[in-house]
Amino acid sequence: MLRTALRNVLANKARLAMTVLAVCLGVAFVCGTLVFAESSAAAYRAAASKNFADIAVSVTPKSAPPGAAEEEAGALDDALVRKLAEVPGVAAARPAADGSATLNGADGRPLRAGKAWSNLAAAYVPGKDGKDGRHPLVEGRAPRSGGELAVDSGTAAAGGFSIGDTVTLATDGPVLKKRLVGIVRTEDSRVTAGGTLAVFDKATAQELFASPGRYTSIDVSAEPGTDEFKLAERITALLPADRAEAVTGTAQATQQATYTDTLTRGHQKMPMIFAGVSLFIGSFLIVNTFTMVVARRTREIALLRAIGSSRRQVVRSILWEAVLLGLVSSAAGFVLGLGIAAVLPDLLSTSQDSLPDGPLVIGPLPVVAALAVGVGVTVLAAWLPSRKAAKVAPIEALRACEQPPTAAASRVRGVVGLVLLAAGAGLLVALTGAKDASEENLRNAMFGCALVVVALIVLAPLLAVPVIRLTGRLTGRFGITGHLARENALRDPRRTAATASALIVSTALVAGLAVIGNSTGQALDRQAAAGLGADYVIGSRSTMTAIDPGTEKRVAGVPGVRTAAGIADSTLFTGGRVRKIAGVDPATVNDVMKLDFVSGSLKDLGPGLIALSAAVAREQGVSTGSQVKARIGRNQEFTQYTVVGVYEDNPTAGDVLGSRADVQRDGFLPDSVQRILVRAAGAAVSKTTEDRLRAAAGNSPLVQVKDRQALVDEAAGSLADLLTLMYGLLAIGTVISLLGIVNTLAMSVADRTREIGVLRAIGMDRAGIRRMIRLESVTVAAFGTLLGLAGGLLGAWAVGSLTNGALKQYSLALPWGTLLLLCLVSLTIGVLAAAVPARRAASLSPLEAVAER
Repeated sequence: MLRTALRNVLANKARLAMTVLAVCLGVAFVCGTLVFAESSAAAYRAAASKNFADIAVSVTPKSAPPGAAEEEAGALDDALVRKLAEVPGVAAARPAADGSATLNGADGRPLRAGKAWSNLAAAYVPGKDGKDGRHPLVEGRAPRSGGELAVDSGTAAAGGFSIGDTVTLATDGPVLKKRLVGIVRTEDSRVTAGGTLAVFDKATAQELFASPGRYTSIDVSAEPGTDEFKLAERITALLPADRAEAVTGTAQATQQATYTDTLTRGHQKMPMIFAGVSLFIGSFLIVNTFTMVVARRTREIALLRAIGSSRRQVVRSILWEAVLLGLVSSAAGFVLGLGIAAVLPDLLSTSQDSLPDGPLVIGPLPVVAALAVGVGVTVLAAWLPSRKAAKVAPIEALRACEQPPTAAASRVRGVVGLVLLAAGAGLLVALTGAKDASEENLRNAMFGCALVVVALIVLAPLLAVPVIRLTGRLTGRFGITGHLARENALRDPRRTAATASALIVSTALVAGLAVIGNSTGQALDRQAAAGLGADYVIGSRSTMTAIDPGTEKRVAGVPGVRTAAGIADSTLFTGGRVRKIAGVDPATVNDVMKLDFVSGSLKDLGPGLIALSAAVAREQGVSTGSQVKARIGRNQEFTQYTVVGVYEDNPTAGDVLGSRADVQRDGFLPDSVQRILVRAAGAAVSKTTEDRLRAAAGNSPLVQVKDRQALVDEAAGSLADLLTLMYGLLAIGTVISLLGIVNTLAMSVADRTREIGVLRAIGMDRAGIRRMIRLESVTVAAFGTLLGLAGGLLGAWAVGSLTNGALKQYSLALPWGTLLLLCLVSLTIGVLAAAVPARRAASLSPLEAVAER
């Protein structure tokens, strides 16, 4: 039977090649993602290991104990450096003053904005040789005074810097301007993964990130043969227990590699989703191919049974074919996966989020996964056709054609399909009343959507007749060729349904994601502008950084500005919950916020008074005039606040509005504002006004100026991954559906050779034959598209109803353009898929076709 399986595979090479390609795509995504994940992790570990290669122990300060004097807060000074250098086993002790600094590029745009963990800053601390081994110079010299700066080569390239340029930067305060005097090299994985590095002279770095004469850490290198753990114990015994601690370099390297890897782990999810979808859709192609192969070999299998083959041997023969196909698919998919892994870093990297470079790491897991996925999926998909083949009786050898399914089998299929459809639709309908986008509800909704799609696939053979008869009215306009195309599609509804299954799944996925994405995008658009009366919002890129106090006055003096209202943001602890409170001035707030009060107002807002959003008021069970016990920010004592008003939920105002004086006094960043809402006068909203506002903010890298459209774009930024996923799934579905329809039509043409010969003999020309095959292909594609659209729209409606609970402005909005494009793509698939089979059918000689047995 193994020889029989091998012979059958070799006899159908062209036919099964498309099946191999479908499985190959899924295997490639799985292997490529696994290799990419291992290679990225190895690159991070290698970079971190290089960074800590010569560090045996790192000494870092602890927080000062309560009541400690200011000068005792930092224990790391030059005296401690000298003590550590004298510890037995220590080769050298190198102090560091590290922090964070955000730089503007030469074009005035911040580099790596909002990624404080990768906006690194350090001190250039030369050793006895006058050089700092951690920051070897590539060009220029080291900074020597407070007005000088060095950056790494990657930052210089990204920012367009050259030696002698003036660099604008900020740490956590006003804008600083430094002259670039040097370019250094670094192996820090946070920088090589797309971050920036600014290097100051020692005194300046100490003043910015520690305190004069103090350091943020001391790195200790060990003499050859010294155990770093024992060295750490000796150093710990020397340190003041309440002010400093020692950590081994190995522990730090592991911690940094793990942390950096965690930050970019999300890059691995999307390729795995593509892999799962391609395998799922490809399984339909495999099932369909093997089903058709078994149907065409009915007489052959019956003869095998007649000469003594058992049912088990027939099953094994089909499964051996699947194993051979799976092995070929796995090998091809693995090679293609290596190519995917090689290009993924470039595809997933952006100017703001780069991935590290490194060689491909091929471990045992991708190899095992390739075999398990390729062979496993193929064998599982071929199992049902193999069982059907085993049921072929020897008498079937006398029959010339495949027998249609019995009425009982059709009834069973109908009952099973209706049960699945009722279960899936019922679950989705039940969830629509929840309006709660919890993880459990979303998971249940996805399960319901899957049930609906599976139900449509099960019912597809029964739905094929009425749906294709309906769509056949369009193909009927092409005359006899359109009529024959419709009848050919209806000849075997099971084959038509199996061919359309891949298109049903891909269309449902893309249509559902397109509707959800479009509806969410419009909701975010409305939400971003809801409650905002200002034309611009000036805010800090970091939640722990305040805006320069002088900025508000400078902004108010910009020509064209009518109102500049500073907002002090902090947290309010009340009722066992943490709320966001915005400190506002009642004299200006109504000009920059659109507040709709249910009761009360802000006219009397002052110390000890607050206003609540309607949602918070409901949860707290309070109303205007009620007393609320709460505390703001760093204040540890609870205070009684009086509610002066309740307003409709407003994303600009947040949960609670309070007196600006109260919030600035007790907030985590005292006497500061975190936002400035700017209302322009008349037609003063322009690029010129925006540039003036940026200049008034000092062009600080830590401050951003956004108009209304920028706020909308930022809110919709989370949809980028969804759109990428949608178009990726569409591409996968298109390719596999194309393969499936080509496969089916090629087999169908081979089965209808004599029929096509008769049509040619009675007068149908080659163009008519080609048109008939194309229309049949388009009919199948249209059928799959209609069912897929129905399933996708139902799922989008159900999931959208849950989203409405979390996003109040959400409402179902159909993206007609995208849906129309989806339909056109599906019909194009039908036309393209028919190209080769139609040409083959048209090339048949009438006499040879009629004579074929």
